[in-house]
Amino acid sequence: MTSTSTEYEKYYVPEKSKLAVCATIGLVLSIYGAASIMNDMTFGDPSEPTSSWSIFLCGLFFFMGTLFVWFRTAIRENIAGMNSVQLKKSYVLGMFWFIFSEVMFFFAFFGALFYVRTLAGPWLAGEGDGGRMNGLLWPGFEFSWPMMITPQEAVGGAAAQPIANNGSFTSAETSMAFAEAKAWYAWLPLWNTLILLSSSFTCHIAHQGILNGERKKFNLWLAITVLLGIIFLCLQVLEYYEAYAHFGLTLNSGIYGSTFFMLTGFHGFHVFMGMTMLLIQLLRSVRGGHFTADDHFGFEASSWYWHFVDVVWVFLFLFVYIL
Repeated sequence: MTSTSTEYEKYYVPEKSKLAVCATIGLVLSIYGAASIMNDMTFGDPSEPTSSWSIFLCGLFFFMGTLFVWFRTAIRENIAGMNSVQLKKSYVLGMFWFIFSEVMFFFAFFGALFYVRTLAGPWLAGEGDGGRMNGLLWPGFEFSWPMMITPQEAVGGAAAQPIANNGSFTSAETSMAFAEAKAWYAWLPLWNTLILLSSSFTCHIAHQGILNGERKKFNLWLAITVLLGIIFLCLQVLEYYEAYAHFGLTLNSGIYGSTFFMLTGFHGFHVFMGMTMLLIQLLRSVRGGHFTADDHFGFEASSWYWHFVDVVWVFLFLFVYIL
């Protein structure tokens, strides 16, 4: 009778931590503050100060500080050799589910855009099953996209509309569509598209560099990727300034302004997050000599996220700016 012994890999279980609770508190505060800011922009009184910005900034900094401590702890555990193969697999699954949740997040906003353009807008103009009633409520409104005249303006303003007197809205003078661009070379979304797609390519080259053990190549192309991300954000700020100052396109410009800024704004925030993640990986490589061909999940997860925001921008470019 023979006896066999089976050795199992030790699975490192981190100690109890309040970081998840702290991250939730910071995220809830920042979201509440951001919602309050947008509500103040639409319905608030400019002469009355509010605490919306203070709540948003406090929540955002608290959330970012919590993530800094959390990620630093995870990095130190990995350097100390505490992470087993099983735990690293759980990191991969966790990143997959995180990106999937982000896909669903943007899917909701794209779904809202589809609903407005395909269903709600034509109904308000008198089409579809409820067309007769809506035609009586909003006489003279003709739907087209981008929607440059709101139903409220079509009936003579907020005082003249029969229902939903919940604010005054003023349509933009010019949309951000390519058809209204002064010249193709002055159309910022085109340059932002070229920059973001190029950054995805440079990120891939950086990935190949670390896989081949070429740290200088990895650092160089990762730095270029981070720089392209910063340029994208700067151009988006310029685009927003152009929209507000010259085109009259604001969050208060009806459904077109709302969907435009919600989709592009949230995407810009995700670009900022992705750029920050890649910048941290660059600093880790340059200053700490982190990452090898076999152990570079921090960068790999960040690159997955970066490619994800690139793909989202392609859909944004098509459905917000082109179609």
